[in-house]
Amino acid sequence: MTSITRTLTISVGMVAAVLFVITFSMVVWFSRIRGSEHVVCPLAAATLKDATTIDANGAPIVRSTSRMEQLKSHSPAFWYVVSSGTLKSEFGSEHRPPLPFSIPYNAPVGLSVLDTLDQTGTFCLAVVQRGPSRLAMMIGGARPGFVQMARSVISRNFSSIFLVALAFASIVAIGALLTARLVSGSIRRVTKLALAIDPTAPQGSIALAEVPIELRPLVQALNRAFDEIDAYIRMQRRFLGNAAHQLRTPLTVLRAKIEDVPEPALKADLVRDLRRLTSLVSAMLDLARLQNHTIEKRPFDLAVVTRDVLADFSPSALDAGIELSLEESEGITIVLGVEAAVRSALANLVGNALIHACGAQRIVARLSHGSVSISDDGAGISPSFEQDLVEPFQTGNPSKEGAGLGLAIVREIMGAHGGELIITSSPGAGTTACLRFPEAVAGTPREAKLSLAGAPAAAPG
Repeated sequence: MTSITRTLTISVGMVAAVLFVITFSMVVWFSRIRGSEHVVCPLAAATLKDATTIDANGAPIVRSTSRMEQLKSHSPAFWYVVSSGTLKSEFGSEHRPPLPFSIPYNAPVGLSVLDTLDQTGTFCLAVVQRGPSRLAMMIGGARPGFVQMARSVISRNFSSIFLVALAFASIVAIGALLTARLVSGSIRRVTKLALAIDPTAPQGSIALAEVPIELRPLVQALNRAFDEIDAYIRMQRRFLGNAAHQLRTPLTVLRAKIEDVPEPALKADLVRDLRRLTSLVSAMLDLARLQNHTIEKRPFDLAVVTRDVLADFSPSALDAGIELSLEESEGITIVLGVEAAVRSALANLVGNALIHACGAQRIVARLSHGSVSISDDGAGISPSFEQDLVEPFQTGNPSKEGAGLGLAIVREIMGAHGGELIITSSPGAGTTACLRFPEAVAGTPREAKLSLAGAPAAAPG
């Protein structure tokens, strides 16, 4: 699709060209209808001059040229007298009015429009030099055709017409560009208003009073679309929150029943599965609360959360023969968010590394300024699967257990915090999953809480 500026400029230019041609045509047409000798005389004189030759005796001979025949066919009362010295050639003498001088007529070279002897009309007198001879041409009753007259006007006034057309085109082009810039400016203002709407809560609308009349139908359609999207988002969030909340009760009942299972191996498997399901439900509930702005974000120490999560997974790592370690670099690790949701996201990454990292011997948690990453030295993931890992129901390794919802929820949790989940992997070199927060909060959690006291909670995203 072309730009508005280009389209408007081309369209206005074409309209201006058409208007210029129509205006020029009307001028020629009305001049032809009025039969003004001042306009017709140069054309008729040039046509007669081109058709006239002088024979060996010095007598003028008017040849039958195409232009001469066209002039005669459009001029019923056409007449002319051409003289060279004392010799002459004439046509249409029956239409010739009384002239104020005798023929042949000797006059200086030039072009004039004179009145007839009875003052009832005018005729054209043209005197031209043709070699050693001088041609005196008297013409009257000429009514050239439209095309013939237009060609004559253009040929005689080409420079003037070109300059006028160029000036007209320049003015139109400048006007079109200025108009296009005004339209583009209006669109940019509407775009800024649209971008100012929170994508996580698009219930805001663009005020029609700030929008040009021409763009109001588009803005009304956008406002209606925003309202529909907001209603859909709210419905999905309510469903997610209600589903996660309702699942907690049967999970509690199921946990009590698992305690009565007599077989230790089966009980351990059920407890592990129940723990994973409980973690998933808790993450879904935290995510729903985050998206509904029902949980206030608070500063917490990412390093403390990371240590706690690693401690929780230490028994499982020991059983799997995998070493868990923590590497901390200098930098602020205080971030703003929901500690429980981030803890769930981090636990998901460590659990995924323990379950899905084929051949891993070591899992390292690295803390840096406002971020934490979980890296393993396993077989890695094919590049074609990296983007699919954060999609629902994608595990990246069909042979392993899991529903494939964990990383999708982790991505949503980070999105609600304004951060991002970054996964990088190389076949044979392991996989790294990084939780990167938008910015770190200076100081300790207590100092950060004091600095944020009385200030409104930051909006998610």
